[in-house]
Amino acid sequence: MSKNSKTETDEAAPKGKKKLFLVVGVVVLALAGAAYFFLFAGGEAEAAAPEHGGYVALEPVAVNLAGGGYLKVGITLDITVAAAAGGGHGGGATVDGAKAYDAIISTFSQANPADVIGARDALKEALEQKIIAAYTDHDVPMVMGIYYTEYVTQ
Repeated sequence: MSKNSKTETDEAAPKGKKKLFLVVGVVVLALAGAAYFFLFAGGEAEAAAPEHGGYVALEPVAVNLAGGGYLKVGITLDITVAAAAGGGHGGGATVDGAKAYDAIISTFSQANPADVIGARDALKEALEQKIIAAYTDHDVPMVMGIYYTEYVTQ
């Protein structure tokens, strides 16, 4: 009997080591995933979501279109708390509209009349990206979005 019991324990030992190795591997992967989540994912989410600080309405501007005709467009800037606190352009409590006007003119003056009618949302997205980039100082965004207040073509 002693030979049989020794043979059974020798065969059981490698199975136990395999289970232990598998459990340790799963625990290490779980810890690595948790560390990534807490160290990297949380920081990006906080940096990606600026806090709303108010609105700045700009006067409508008429832009000559590339294919003839014109577009009268007005926008309102959705500014961040940093901009409302005076941490931005000109040292005032709000952002200056000069960069936004420049972005409006450069975006829409290259568009054809069919584009401003058919691709309105795509042009707005392009304009919004330009304005946010123009009003970002040292990785601190001053504008977090735009809204059309007027959009008339002729």
